[in-house]
Amino acid sequence: MLSETKARYPQIQKLIYAVILARRKLRHYFLGHPITVVSSFPLGEIIIYAPGKAIKATRRIAKWSVELMSETLTYAPRKAIKSQALVDFIAEWTDSQLPPTQVQSELWMMYFDGSLMKTGAGAGLLFISPLCVHMRYVIRIHFAASNNVAEYVALVSGLKIAIELGVRRLDVRGDSQLVIDQVMKTSSCHDPKMEAYCKEVRRLEDKFHGLDLIHVARRYNEAADELAKIVSTRSTVPPDAFSRDLHEPSVDLGSGAGLEASPTQQADNVEALLMVAEVMEVEQRPGRPFDWRTLFLDYLIRCELPEDQSEARRIARRAKSYVIYGENNELYQRSPTGVLQRCIPVEEGRKLLEDLHSGACGHHAAPRTLVENAFRQGFYWPTAVADAIELVRSCHGC
Repeated sequence: MLSETKARYPQIQKLIYAVILARRKLRHYFLGHPITVVSSFPLGEIIIYAPGKAIKATRRIAKWSVELMSETLTYAPRKAIKSQALVDFIAEWTDSQLPPTQVQSELWMMYFDGSLMKTGAGAGLLFISPLCVHMRYVIRIHFAASNNVAEYVALVSGLKIAIELGVRRLDVRGDSQLVIDQVMKTSSCHDPKMEAYCKEVRRLEDKFHGLDLIHVARRYNEAADELAKIVSTRSTVPPDAFSRDLHEPSVDLGSGAGLEASPTQQADNVEALLMVAEVMEVEQRPGRPFDWRTLFLDYLIRCELPEDQSEARRIARRAKSYVIYGENNELYQRSPTGVLQRCIPVEEGRKLLEDLHSGACGHHAAPRTLVENAFRQGFYWPTAVADAIELVRSCHGC
């Protein structure tokens, strides 16, 4: 069978190409026996005179002619049909004897979106069948979940609904770049909850013959976004939309989490319930020298929080960025890129900045450069930027 490009060759070039293939495949016969090429076309005149100027040949024919010049070939016209009957029969019936092309399953499309508001969380789904029939679903989430978890709930629930509908080829589209990248393994999952949902999506992927995930802009996902907002605000669901309720996560959130998974999940739940913006700076209380790591260690190890309610909420929200490693229960901060940085006391961090700024190898760098160098070495403390600015201001050599 010829490829798509070679199928567009002129008939004379197809015949010469057949001779070339026979020579390449049956090289030992061409060397041991005289070969006669029988054809109703004047192949001999074209091949023999192609390299010269007698006949204007294409570059392809000229190249093939040079390749056949080393062989002793005889070209003869076809006089009787008997010797050609079998070849013509094979050529005419080859296409009809090929197995029929498998018809691909019908392609469905699914748009998903998740939403988190003060009144609750929810997910919206829009299915479009091959006949352009629209089916809308809403998912009410009755457990604590962040906005990213709501996006994953929408995706997982949509895949399960598609399996129930008997869909085999599905084109999934959503406006959450993070969820799409994590499922497509473009980025890694650092949160145990999202990792559990990501594993569930990959498990459900095996149920389909074809599954594609595509990120789209929010303006192209307005239908699913509107459904997610309706269900998250606990408004009246449209009469043509199917509704479902989830009272607990559909995946095992304990899988993939380490020893510190339980406090991290508690912190995520507190953040979802309070809906308060997270402040990433720890204030140093005047007149009360203390180790800032103590509050986080107490919460992560013994689940103990301060008596002050606002302070307890603040610690619970921030604790999800910290993990504990080692036999000595050392505190590490997980950076946005996933790198773990060892948490050190404020005084130790200030001494580190002094060494980097005006030590033996110091070069009196700017505050931001000092902090970057300190963090690049694998250390972290929350007042690093303020300490670096104060150090540069008070330096007499700058």
